[in-house]
Amino acid sequence: MHRETDMRIGFLGIGGMGAAIALRLQAAGHDVHAWNRTPAALQPLLAAGVTAAADAAGAAAQPVVFSMLADDAAVDAVLEQGGALAAMPAGAVHVNMATVSVDCTQHLAAAHAARGVGYVAAPVFGRPDAAAAGKLHVLAAGASAAVAQVRPLLEAIGQRVWPFGDDPARASAVKLAGNFMLAAAIESMAEASTLAQAYGVAPADFLGLMSETLFASPAYRGYGTLIAARRFEPAGFRLRLGFKDVRLAQAAADTQAVPMPFASVLRENFLDAIAHGAGELDWSALSEVSARRAGQRG
Repeated sequence: MHRETDMRIGFLGIGGMGAAIALRLQAAGHDVHAWNRTPAALQPLLAAGVTAAADAAGAAAQPVVFSMLADDAAVDAVLEQGGALAAMPAGAVHVNMATVSVDCTQHLAAAHAARGVGYVAAPVFGRPDAAAAGKLHVLAAGASAAVAQVRPLLEAIGQRVWPFGDDPARASAVKLAGNFMLAAAIESMAEASTLAQAYGVAPADFLGLMSETLFASPAYRGYGTLIAARRFEPAGFRLRLGFKDVRLAQAAADTQAVPMPFASVLRENFLDAIAHGAGELDWSALSEVSARRAGQRG
């Protein structure tokens, strides 16, 4: 039985993150209509009451639409080429949770405004397990009325909503900057643990020390554990997507003439990892590049 506050929500993109978020919204009592390019991905959600939409436009014809798509190209293919944006009714609000370029965000904000549809950029920090537990950190930027309308939904999927004003590009820039910092942390752990291992110190011992003392934070603890155990599957965040985000951070920096020299190092190391077949592994597999160059991997 639905309460007055329950909403009909369209959801586009049911990957690992999208599925967990859609299930959180359904569990909160909302009526979720989901679409995915690969329909089989929807099957686990149907038992929880999620409705499968026949196409992207059908999912998008709701008062509120969430999307969690892979990249700029997927967003364009679904929203504009696939007709999802055209199907959104005037007065609806679209919450885009994907990590996309600043240019893409600015284009989408203008395209939505031209149709009378609200646009909220709401990328998140957290992996699929955090999404399933409602522990994401949700960024939010867009017109204040649009953000206020969807804020209860964002609070249902995250432990905290972080507002960044009325320009959606700010949320995209913050997300790219944050992912750059995570990639830099993975690289620093990789190089430092490789150095320690060269002197007979097990990566688990070194990274255990660092993540409990000088770098006692979720990122260092979580990724340090994965690096030490070389546990790169299943991927919480695929390495090829990390490479995409570093490139998007570089592009955003170029637009504002912001030097980011270490981003170039990360880009080359991501390319090295992808060339060695690690693109579909968790992005903590970036650590293998340093170890392999030091002769610690075959």
